[in-house]
Amino acid sequence: MSSRPVRVGLQLQPQHADYQSIRRAAAEAEDIGVDILFNWDHFYPLYGDPDGKHFECWTMLAAWAEQTSRVEIGALVTCNSYRNPELLADMARTVDHISDGRLILGIGSGWFEKDYQEYGYEFGTAGGRLDDLAEALPRIESRLGKLNPEPTRDIPVLIGGGGEKKTLRLVAKHADIWHTFGDPEKVEHKIGVLRRHCADVGRDPAEIEISAGVSGKPAETGQTLLDLGVTLFTIEANGPDYDYRELREWLTWRDEVNG
Repeated sequence: MSSRPVRVGLQLQPQHADYQSIRRAAAEAEDIGVDILFNWDHFYPLYGDPDGKHFECWTMLAAWAEQTSRVEIGALVTCNSYRNPELLADMARTVDHISDGRLILGIGSGWFEKDYQEYGYEFGTAGGRLDDLAEALPRIESRLGKLNPEPTRDIPVLIGGGGEKKTLRLVAKHADIWHTFGDPEKVEHKIGVLRRHCADVGRDPAEIEISAGVSGKPAETGQTLLDLGVTLFTIEANGPDYDYRELREWLTWRDEVNG
């Protein structure tokens, strides 16, 4: 079991809603005590009407940086394919400053083929996209070290995904937070793989915060995942009607666990 405090994240999915509704939902999430407010990096809805209302990720994060004052913010996750790594580093540094140091840089290799086709990006293969991510991460780190002004803090890097050969090795080398999903048995297996990669690259796995996507009631999986080492529990909320009943239960559980 980790010594980190339990945190609760919310992925506020920016689909099927007017932006005014998204703004209100972000404000409510901060007011009721969520620790991290995530969106996602897609150009079209993932559920429901595939051509329904949708908004872009990073311009929204800049708006959230101004709108909010306490909650950390980030993408779950940025698609590496959509932006030059140096540009992404500069965008992250800028949102970091706008938010007074509350940005988490969530990133992954990308997977939603419609985004690629409609916006003119080469989809390629899953392995090729992971290779591109492996090339991009050191470039992002290097650019963050060259920017003037520099970031307000060492921006935490969150890597999402569970690929055992490539993704988890990138997590071991580069991530401050790793986001995964699945039942406790699957999460336990992936954590074991991550620990082996950490040993291979000389990284203390305790340095990496483990995040899991969860649903249902915390009594069902919360303690089991916590015992495995998960300390960031992330709930989804889908537009246009952002329902926070489940989120509130996880926030209550968090406060009970943290004492």
